[in-house]
Amino acid sequence: MGRFMELKPPRAQFYEQALTGGELAKYQVHECHVAGFRLTESACPAGFKLPKHSHEHASFCLVLQGRLTETYSNKSFHCKPSTMVFTPPDQAHSDDFHIAERTFILENTPAALKRIREYSAIPNDSTTFCGGWLGSLMRRLYAEFRHLDEVSPLVMEGLALEIMSELSRNSMKDSAQKSPVWLEHARNVIHSRFSECLTLAGVAESVDVHPVHLASVFRRFYRCSVGEYIRRLRIESACEEIARSDTPLTQIALDAGFSDQSHFSKTFKHLMGMTPSQYRSILRPRLK
Repeated sequence: MGRFMELKPPRAQFYEQALTGGELAKYQVHECHVAGFRLTESACPAGFKLPKHSHEHASFCLVLQGRLTETYSNKSFHCKPSTMVFTPPDQAHSDDFHIAERTFILENTPAALKRIREYSAIPNDSTTFCGGWLGSLMRRLYAEFRHLDEVSPLVMEGLALEIMSELSRNSMKDSAQKSPVWLEHARNVIHSRFSECLTLAGVAESVDVHPVHLASVFRRFYRCSVGEYIRRLRIESACEEIARSDTPLTQIALDAGFSDQSHFSKTFKHLMGMTPSQYRSILRPRLK
């Protein structure tokens, strides 16, 4: 396709201790550039430490496999599969990779970030997300990144911009109307029981609201139906299990709440842009 380019040293500034561009480049698996965005997949062995550093560009980092701790001056993020970290430009941090790890990183060039800031409120501090719509968008971007065709650049640019707009929405929530307490309780019920045969009426009853009211308010705050939200949680759970184990896909489907593997595979491909077996093959061979 000609879309993948020769790997170049990441634009990182190290403090006290430094790694060379060659040392860093050997951990990169794939890279491509699209419309002011840089997309990189990296794989690091267990025990690898990235000394205190900062990046020239704002970035999103989605953990696909493994566990790591990202440490800033006043906080630490303990990241597992499906965790996504946003880091603004020039914010110093270090990384400790506890388990062999694979990440997918989306970076904005300064020009792209400036253009986005004209229309969106982008956080000035690092923040973390686990799953949700942002995670789904990043996974779809990763799927497109790994299965390039003639229209992939257009699709990836659209997804990258949608990720930035969703980050902006999240950053404005603090100053916007807070979600009702009962809605947070309903969301917690869904997260704790997503693999069960939940019904809208059952979730509504658990928080003592009418199902129609739950459906309306849920969509207003989470921009999807309860059913769509549950589907994403199931696929997110399946992705985590695929990344960390050799459990048969049929069992993963059942554990996530799907009635059979066929339904699981169709839903997975719809949300991820690839089949469960393709996703598993991407993460092979596992790092030792």
